[in-house]
Amino acid sequence: MNHPEAKTGQTQPVRVFLVDDHALFRTGAKAELTNASGIIEVVGEAGSVGEAVAGIGHFEPDVVLLDVHMPDGGGAEVLRRARKTHPNVVFLALSVSDAAEDVIAVIRAGARGYVTKTISARELVDAVVRVHHGDAVFSPRLAGFVLDAFADRPGAAPINDPELDLLTPRERDVLRLLARGYAYKEIAAELFISVKTVETHVSSVLRKTQLSNRYELSRWATDRRLI
Repeated sequence: MNHPEAKTGQTQPVRVFLVDDHALFRTGAKAELTNASGIIEVVGEAGSVGEAVAGIGHFEPDVVLLDVHMPDGGGAEVLRRARKTHPNVVFLALSVSDAAEDVIAVIRAGARGYVTKTISARELVDAVVRVHHGDAVFSPRLAGFVLDAFADRPGAAPINDPELDLLTPRERDVLRLLARGYAYKEIAAELFISVKTVETHVSSVLRKTQLSNRYELSRWATDRRLI
């Protein structure tokens, strides 16, 4: 079937895969996107991380609209698993949350943009097309979170920081992932070490920094722009 050329200049519709654990929302979003005749084609949908990873592998969409919070791991987990085997698929987070930690987590995991569910149908279509063509898209004020988080390269703390100098390179790696919200098991997988080794590094960092828990460590790392 030939589609009319969209205003964006594309001759083929953007193939979209929906990921959200609320079936009612998926139905509504699919209807809104499908109304954009010739611009969007919804090729599939999923309600869990496992279904999403399998569906992305099967349909190989252009863009994945990705919910941030789901019972079995959420958007960041989908990104970590799917991007390894499908690096050309573009992910756009779509969530009710506008919390800075949620925005930063999925962007660091590889999402190309982040919009909230208050977005209009026309704006959503525009966001999908834009990320497909390489733009980064954010709802108002969310871009500021990302700019703040990426203002400096990871590890770009003051050279003369004596506390930071106490940490080994591996301890900094563990701390950086811890501050991003990774669980010990996820840190172990990311760094190719055991969970026990992660625990040992965290204990060492706590001792060297004289802090009490991972939440204090996260704040400490954030203050030094380690994330």
